[in-house]
Formats: sequence, C-alpha cells, structure tokens
Amino acid sequence: MVSIKERKKITYADYLKIDDNNRYEILNGELCMVPAPSTDHQGVSRNLEFLIWNFVKEKGLGKVFYAPIDVVFDEDEVFQPDIVFIKSENQGIIHKAAIHGIPDLIVEIVSPSSTYYDTVEKKDIYRKYGVKEYWLIFPEEKVIEILTLESGEYLEFCKSKKEGVVKSKLLEGLEINSKDVFD
Repeated sequence: MVSIKERKKITYADYLKIDDNNRYEILNGELCMVPAPSTDHQGVSRNLEFLIWNFVKEKGLGKVFYAPIDVVFDEDEVFQPDIVFIKSENQGIIHKAAIHGIPDLIVEIVSPSSTYYDTVEKKDIYRKYGVKEYWLIFPEEKVIEILTLESGEYLEFCKSKKEGVVKSKLLEGLEINSKDVFD
C-alpha cells in the first residue's frame, strides 16, 4: 500500500490525515515539506506581525494570523504563509481549523532555500486566486517588497532596501520603517 506522502497527487483531505510533526504545503496537488524557519526568519516574522497586528487592531480592520496556519485555496492548493490579513467583511473564510478562501494580504519571508518557491510558484498561485496584496520579505538583504494586484497581475507598489519606510495600499495609513522589521 502506498502511503499518503508517497502519492503523486494529494488533496486537503489527504493532508489532514498526515500524522507527523513536519510542516507541509500543497502546491498543484503535490505535497511539499516546509522546513522550520531560522531564528532570523522568526525575529522578522514576529516584528512584522506585531506591527501589522497593532495597526489592524487599533483601526478595527480585521484579523491577522501567523504561521503555522493552513490557508486552503482549493483541495490541491494549501499553504502556510508567514502572515495573513483578512478584512472584517471577509471573515467568513475563517474556520476553526484553517482559513478556507482568499486572504486579502499575505506576507512571505523568503529564505535562500525558498526563493523560487515564494517569488515565482506561490506568487503565481496567490495571483491566480486574487490575493490583493503580497509582501515579500528578504531578511538577508533587508528588503521589503509590496506587490498589489492590478488587472490580474502583481505590480510593485512599494519597496525598501536596507532602510526606509514601506506603505500598504490595502491597509491605508500603515507605514512600516524597515529598521523596525529587521532590528
């Protein structure tokens, strides 16, 4: 008998049957193991999640979640983004075990081993499903890149390299100094 992890195609129902302590995502029906993040990654994630969460909470704009949380786009597209924002009016997609639907904003913190996965493969899936704003964070280069979905394509809205302030189009008024993310 072939185990779930050895099958060619996998669904979210199959994914839920996996009984180990590893982190996985499903890309085009293929199971992908996601390694544990580095301490630098975790520090950046904590700082950024705190800054976004404080802004969203203060303004009453919605909910912010951080990894690991399953975001189920479809039965064969399941991801665990680093940070997810869902507007108040879209909170029907939030379920007890996972988010079933399209978040308004997704943040991925890119490590050297995940560059292609985050900047090409996941970006294409997020674009296809209509994630309105996609942030790519590169801790080693200290770069924050904010992409917004315009006419079905991601366009660079804002970017900082090593220093500077980035702004969100979706979360109007949110401004983040990159030193607060990387220090």
